[in-house]
Formats: sequence, structure tokens, C-alpha cells
Amino acid sequence: MLQWLKQLQAAFGASFLWLICLVYFTQGFRSFVWTAVSYQLKDRLKLSPSASQFVFSVAFFPWSIKPLYGILSDCVPIKGRKRIPYLVIATLLSLLPWLILGSSTYLRSSRGHLTMFLTAQNLGSAMADVVVDAMIAEAVRFEWAAFAGDLQSMSWLAMALGGIFGSLFGGYALATLQIDKIFLLFSLLPATQLLSCGLVQENFVGSKVLSEPSKSGGPLLLNGNGSFSDEDVFLIGKNKTSASKRKKSQKKSKKGAATKSKSQNVRKEGSLALRSFNSLKLAIYSLCRAFKQPIILRPMAWFFLAHVSIPNLSTPMFYYQTESLKLEASFLGTARVVGWVGLMLGTFTYNRYLKNMKLRRILTCAHIGLFILSFLDIVLVSRLNLAYGISDKIMVLCGTALTDAVNQLKFMPFLILSGQLCPPGIEGTLFALFMSINNFGSTVGSFVGAGLASVLNISSGSFDNLLLGVTIQTLCTLIPIAFLFLIPKEATGISA
Repeated sequence: MLQWLKQLQAAFGASFLWLICLVYFTQGFRSFVWTAVSYQLKDRLKLSPSASQFVFSVAFFPWSIKPLYGILSDCVPIKGRKRIPYLVIATLLSLLPWLILGSSTYLRSSRGHLTMFLTAQNLGSAMADVVVDAMIAEAVRFEWAAFAGDLQSMSWLAMALGGIFGSLFGGYALATLQIDKIFLLFSLLPATQLLSCGLVQENFVGSKVLSEPSKSGGPLLLNGNGSFSDEDVFLIGKNKTSASKRKKSQKKSKKGAATKSKSQNVRKEGSLALRSFNSLKLAIYSLCRAFKQPIILRPMAWFFLAHVSIPNLSTPMFYYQTESLKLEASFLGTARVVGWVGLMLGTFTYNRYLKNMKLRRILTCAHIGLFILSFLDIVLVSRLNLAYGISDKIMVLCGTALTDAVNQLKFMPFLILSGQLCPPGIEGTLFALFMSINNFGSTVGSFVGAGLASVLNISSGSFDNLLLGVTIQTLCTLIPIAFLFLIPKEATGISA
């Protein structure tokens, strides 16, 4: 492990690895603060399960438009840089909402203001996620391509560790700290991320042209870090006399030169704007062309429908577990840790045993597995587990871990397909599009779940119809199997 980390450090630099790991760790550690948000909506704002789920659905919408951030950072540089300025903006959007909500009781206790700030925070987190993915793609595109899998593995490991620690400490923090302190405490991570952005130097887009000639007789170009080569510096000194003569000549026509310089600057700005516009046009065209490929379009359509057709009742179940089953926040945090372990188990199982299997078979098995595991919720809500001496905590732990593992099994093939089939230059954007469709499907599924909870009158302290809702959710897990014709018949997790 130590030797592996040394190799990555030699290839990419310690500051780059630190920034990448910090961003992904922060993404995983978000479970620490979002556990507090769940209790804020339930206990302080007294929202019903459907209303809380509606707030979450709105707040997480920025994750559904990730391609927009990818296209902007790919095509519209800020002061000559494409990544670090956008990462700084994203980090500020991630940091400020927690500081404001942690400092203002009024804003924290207002449903509208809380939703607005949570949405802004997710906007920053989603943008940071896209920018860092693009930085990784650029870092391994050329001479370090052999480290692509290693860098991605390190990123996923950092996020998994963040999720484990965030879930583990989030529940215990609620038992000992006020919610405002939890918000402020979490803000330390994006604050550290903001400071760390200054550690990574990013090359300018293009090069700056100076008036001095280079050793080759052409215009002198700045290196990526803004420095000159030794030979060019020597030649500049050697030609100092001729440079002085030119300077005197320039003073004689100062007014004309100023006018000319102003005209050149206008033309330069116009040229940069035109290049940015053309880049945007090309990126959108390439993205649409890639999206039209059946191997991309059809799996994306299936994955979206798989989310939409299954109502998400996670928030009503959270209310039921805390109010009816009296499960503590610390235990629910532990359950999420088990869920992260299940996610890593699903990743390992797929890479080790399933990646050569046909996608249709993987997805069929996954949804049959989800159908079977959904009966754990039916048993839990109907209280049949007590008749067999099985505790509620065991039911929740097993259901969380196994469900997350199976969901990861059906998620991995699309991650690999989207990474392999995207055209050069828009890797990050197409991957962001895939994730956005996935996230938008989840958002719509949450809205469907909120609507179902509202229709069944499932509310805080009233869970009489929760069993019916969970039963409907269980039956709906089989619906996506009917849409498997959208998946190319011969497609596997590694090729099509």
C-alpha cells in the first residue's frame, strides 16, 4: 500500500492527490451533516414524511444538471484556467450555506430558507464533483494513463472512508451536540478544501505571447507555470540594447500605439469569446452524438425508468424507525456504515465475478434480489420479525447492507460503459450526463414516493398505511425487468 501511494505521489504530486482525496472524502462525509438535516426537518420543523421527502427532492435537484457544470468548465475558462476557479466557486457554495444556517436560528427554522440554502449547498457539491472528475480524466489522459484505475480506486476509497466516518460520527454527534454546532463543525471540511485549492497549480489555457523573440526566432511563449526557459532569458538579456531602441521608438508614437493596443485587446477578447462559443457548440454536438448511440441511450433510458417506476419511501421509513421503533440516531448512523460496507462489497463482487456477464442477466438478478430484500421491510413494518425473535436492529442492519450491495451491482456496469464509450474531450461531461440522468431519476422517484405517502396519509405518528405503501414499493421493483429490451442484448459490463 505504501509503495502504491509513493508511485501515485511521484506521478501526480502530493498536493494534487491531497486535493482529490479531500474532495471525495468530503463528498462521503456529507452523511454526517445530512443526518442532522433529517432530524431538523422532522423534530424542529415538524414536517410530515411526504413534506420532508419533497424538501430533499428539491434540494438535491442540482445533482440532476451536472453536464451543465462540465460543459462550462470544459469550454469557458476563467482567467485562463478551466478547473481550479470553478472548484473555488463550488467550494464557496458548499461552505457558505452551512456557515449561514449554523449561525442563524431563523433561517434554519424556516422551511423555505432552509430548502434554498440546502439547494445552494448541493449546487456547490455537484459542481465540485464534476470538476474533480474532469481533473482526474485530464491527469491520466496522456503519460499517466497506466494509473487511471489506481487514481479512480483511490478516489472511491476516500469517498467510502468519508461515508463510513460521516455516518458513524453523525449519529453520535446528534446525541451530544446541537444541530447548529453540527452545521458549523462540518463547514471545516469545505473550508480546508478551499485553502487546498491554492496548493494545485493549473496551466493556462493556451500560452501568453510576449514581444521578445524566442530562441527559435518566433514569439516567446510562457511555460504552463508562467516561467521562461533559461535560453530565452539569456537571449532577452543579449538583445537588451535593441529592446531599448525599440522602446524609444515606441515613445514617439505613444498615442498611436495605445490606440492600436486597445484595438488588439478588443479583438483578443472577441476571439476568446468566439473560441469559447465554438467550444460550447462542439461539446454539445459531440455530447448529443454520443448520447444517440444505442449502447448509451438505451441503458440510460432503462436506468431512468428503473428509478421512476419504484416509489422511494426512504423518508417515511426513517420516520417509522425513529418514532415507532424508537431507534436512536447513533444506531441509524451505524446502519449507514454497514450500508457503505455493503456498497464496497457490491463493487468487489461485480469486479471479481460479474463484469463478463450479460447486462440483462445482471439487472434481472439485481431486481429479483431487490424484490426479495424488500420483504425485509414488509416483515419489519408488519412486526412479524418479533414473532420469530428477530430484533428490529438486526432487520434494519441486514436490509441496509444487502440492499446497498445489490444496488451497486446494477450501477457498476453503467459506470464502466459510460467511461469507455464517450468521445475524446468530453469524457467528464458525458459521465456527468449519465450521473445526472441517474440522479434525476432518483429525484423523480422521490417525488413519486412523496406522492404515494401523501395519498396513503402516512404521516408522523400515523403509520397505519405504511405496510400498504411498502408492499406497493416491493411489487414495483419488478417493473424495470419489463423494460430490459432497452438494454442491448449482447452488452456486458466491459464491452458491447
